[in-house]
Amino acid sequence: MTTPRLLRLLVVLAISCSGFEQIARADEAAGAVEVVSNLPYKAEQGLTGYEKERCQLDLYLPKGAKAFPSLVWFHGGGMTGGSKEDKSTQQIARTFAQAGIAVAVPSYRLSPKATFPAYVEDAAAAFAWAHQQIGARGGDAGRVFIGGHSAGAYLSSMVAMDGRYLQKLGLDPSAIAGVIPVSGQMMTHFTVRKERGIAESTVIADEAAPIYYSRKETPPFLILMGDHDWPARLEENQYFAAFQKTLGNARVSVQVVPGRNHGSIVGEIGKPGDPVAEAIVRFIKETGASTLKP
Repeated sequence: MTTPRLLRLLVVLAISCSGFEQIARADEAAGAVEVVSNLPYKAEQGLTGYEKERCQLDLYLPKGAKAFPSLVWFHGGGMTGGSKEDKSTQQIARTFAQAGIAVAVPSYRLSPKATFPAYVEDAAAAFAWAHQQIGARGGDAGRVFIGGHSAGAYLSSMVAMDGRYLQKLGLDPSAIAGVIPVSGQMMTHFTVRKERGIAESTVIADEAAPIYYSRKETPPFLILMGDHDWPARLEENQYFAAFQKTLGNARVSVQVVPGRNHGSIVGEIGKPGDPVAEAIVRFIKETGASTLKP
């Protein structure tokens, strides 16, 4: 037989359990990510079949967030391989989206089927798409960052340093909130040299090199490197940063991550407490803080 006191206790427990359920549901919703796949980032008119195939991106959106920053992230692969479907790239995108940062992950044309500057043009078009479209999905168009790993770092650096690619699309590098190259090349990329028949041992810095466009005014750069990257890759990035400073550019910095090589510098993004992920999130949130909307 249920007494009035016991009945009141059961009601209280039911309300409490309901509250716990609501909290649990809220916890599940926190960090939730919506993925929109295969969005063309170029107008289809006049594109080749290969461009239509490759020039698509996946968009990872932080559910429930408003006026969020965004990151256009380019996969690595030496400009000869890789895609937005790579498991490691998807993990990177989810990690940052769970931290409240939308991530656009484009595929782009690859060498030798496409040659320089095709893949840089694709990278610029992907950024332009994000800059123009993210506002309609709740993001802040004034806080769109660009970055990537290895070949993706090279592409993001080229778009930021050689203004001609964005200017053709009605934008300027100043539209880029910040640049995050991870283990990239600042000299002419080895794949570009290969396309031109130049020996891999011959280092050049021409119009296909981010450092060629060194100047005082650039978007902010956070260059991330492991201390065990490929030979001379760390020094190449340090030289790039040092040369910008000789021109009065104080917006370029290099952060060296101990114990990381060319792969593990991004391979551990997604693990709790990863210093690379933490540095990227901090850079995005601090760099864009002055434009946060109320």
